[in-house]
Amino acid sequence: MTTEMAKIPAPKDQVIPSIPTVEYCLYARKSSEDDERQAMSIDSQIKEMNELALRDSLFIKEIRRESHSAKMSGQRPVFAKLLEDIRSELFTGILTWAPDRLSRNAGDLGMLVDLMDQGKLHQIKTFSQNFANNPNEKFLLMILCSQAKLENDQKGINVKRGIRAKCEMGWRPGMPPIGYYNRAMAGVKDIVVDPERGYIITEMFERVAKNGDSGRTIKRWFDEVGMTTRSGKGVVLSQIYMMLKNSFYYGDFEYPIKSGNWYRGKHEPLTTKETFVKVQEQLVTCQKSPWGEKVITFKALFKCGTCGSNIIGEEKWRKRKEKEPRKHIYYHCARQLNMCTEPYISEEKLIKQILRYINFMNIAHPNSLKLTSKLKNSIASYLSIREEILYEQDINPNSVPLDPVNYARYIFANGTIQEKRDLVAALDRELYIKNRFISATSQENN
Repeated sequence: MTTEMAKIPAPKDQVIPSIPTVEYCLYARKSSEDDERQAMSIDSQIKEMNELALRDSLFIKEIRRESHSAKMSGQRPVFAKLLEDIRSELFTGILTWAPDRLSRNAGDLGMLVDLMDQGKLHQIKTFSQNFANNPNEKFLLMILCSQAKLENDQKGINVKRGIRAKCEMGWRPGMPPIGYYNRAMAGVKDIVVDPERGYIITEMFERVAKNGDSGRTIKRWFDEVGMTTRSGKGVVLSQIYMMLKNSFYYGDFEYPIKSGNWYRGKHEPLTTKETFVKVQEQLVTCQKSPWGEKVITFKALFKCGTCGSNIIGEEKWRKRKEKEPRKHIYYHCARQLNMCTEPYISEEKLIKQILRYINFMNIAHPNSLKLTSKLKNSIASYLSIREEILYEQDINPNSVPLDPVNYARYIFANGTIQEKRDLVAALDRELYIKNRFISATSQENN
């Protein structure tokens, strides 16, 4: 009996599905903040991760670098663009040095895990670990990034505690004001008087307290004696006023500023508290208007006849020996184009010039005032008062023509700021001030 062997057909070639290649974006980040100064630089991160990719045959599609802190969520533009590109499937993996390069906050970490849950982020690979889309590795990723956040929070608390301790010891953190400098000797940091500037600061307080010197007077004196900042630049007027209001010079300081936490410093004072109080009394000469509420009557209504810039107004308070300070308003060129030499003009003289110009226009061009609706209301009020005065003098108001100069004089004496501005605007032409005179032409047209 013969046995026939069944012929087994040869296996056909089977198509083995290829494993999709992970397209990595190499993300390197460096923050300049204190808590990350020991991290590898961006170039070092890229070098190490390139070598790892070459060793493990990883495909790096693009390299992106960023210098930004990862403490706050949504603050890194390069990282935000990376997440957007992963959502659009431009990348399917991230290659980075360590998990804390990607996130040190819960918000960014949550977006990374969410992309993994959606199946769009297949893998995060670091120098020593892999994080794929499975529960255990995602959990480990969250632990490591949360640990980085914990370190940040703890360091923030420790830094604040160290600052409070330093303040309680009498040493103000940060750069001291002009007249002092920080010194580090044998591991001990303190604040000492600047021998080149300290005595000038002392004399500055004495001059203001005893002689009543203004800030501009002190500025001129600083320029004469060659007073400069630590960087060698001249001391500007705003800095002088800040120095005169700085309690650090008599020994007390507030830290942080406007926190209400005051400390007694161990540094050598450059003035006494009594002198400092007298200086503050000299500085407060008038009640300041809240920001944005100060209105200068004729501001921006005139042009400089010399250079064409706007004419602006400025309040000045003149001290008097026995009475309250008197307010004066001066108008001058804004010097927007160059250092113009056009002199200032007081508001009283400017009003006289406006009246002179209205009188000239009334003679040369009668009825030249454009009666806007607001101006008509003020004219009606003026006519009512005018009629009463003329009737008391047995004069028929209709027999006396309206004098624009008298009307303008009434508005400047009794009208509101807006009525005064409307009156100037009713002249319906651009006006220039040249050598304290008003004209309708500038120097360029002369």
